[in-house]
Amino acid sequence: MKTPRTRVQRRPVHGVLLLDKPLGLSSNQALQKAKWLLRAEKAGHTGTLDPMATGVLPLCFGAATKFSQLHLDADKTYEAVLRLGQRTSTADAEGEVIAEAEVNFTPEKLQQVQALFTGPLQQVPPMHSALKKDGKALYEYAREGIEVERAPRSVFIHSLELKELPAENGVRSVWLKAHCSKGTYIRTLGEDIGNALGCGAFLSALRRVKSGCFGIEECFTLEALEALPENQRHTPLKPVDVLLDSHHPITLLPDDAGRFLSGLRRRGDWPDHDQVAVYGAEPHALLGTAHVRAGELIPERLLNPQEIQSLLESAA
Repeated sequence: MKTPRTRVQRRPVHGVLLLDKPLGLSSNQALQKAKWLLRAEKAGHTGTLDPMATGVLPLCFGAATKFSQLHLDADKTYEAVLRLGQRTSTADAEGEVIAEAEVNFTPEKLQQVQALFTGPLQQVPPMHSALKKDGKALYEYAREGIEVERAPRSVFIHSLELKELPAENGVRSVWLKAHCSKGTYIRTLGEDIGNALGCGAFLSALRRVKSGCFGIEECFTLEALEALPENQRHTPLKPVDVLLDSHHPITLLPDDAGRFLSGLRRRGDWPDHDQVAVYGAEPHALLGTAHVRAGELIPERLLNPQEIQSLLESAA
């Protein structure tokens, strides 16, 4: 006779967990594991990392999911290792080797390539990516052996560091650190760098060390979260408004706060601003986001009364 499964009692959990995503898990698998550990009702992430990548993955719970999209536009910083002398079908270690070449370049050449790939770039998205074409992810086409035409994308590499590592068993590698705009494909960058060096390369390791204002030093592992007593697992969560760090704060008195939450515009002597975080004064609580035009506070993403009450209770 089968033992009946115990139903997990979900609860309202609000905040942002900065997860150090482990190797081998997809972003969604990591999210579901954290959601289960927190017994959370609602969760989402702010963009994905490949299973072979580790590092900063902000996970949003409860009210924070309403603002998760804002973080998709954030700059990212990655560290990676490029294995030189080979190209693979996926531009990473999971693909088959499709080309080999002798590795022969000078330190001066490496510095030239570093400068070449700093600043504005045009990148062709890799076939092994989650980018969709006609509602289907490119990697699905790739698995079927279908090559889909992809338009180049404009990205920006704010800074790039390249440094050759000591050879291991005759294999030469380069360490890479890139601070880049959203939408940058690091494996494409690595493959392009390998081609520019004349030997080819693929990504053998990838770690995201910063996402927006969130650094790897702030992150928690799933193991550390699981090791906490269940009634303390919420303690690593950061407040919802950490996602609004670049927003200008405006505080409304109760009458205006109530009308704002109903979706009504409010008038005041506020300067124009594209990104505003709106708070209620009594009690002090996040209400949502807005923008200001010609003295009008125009609502965008709003929390509902239940979410606000739950936030106040969790902060008490």
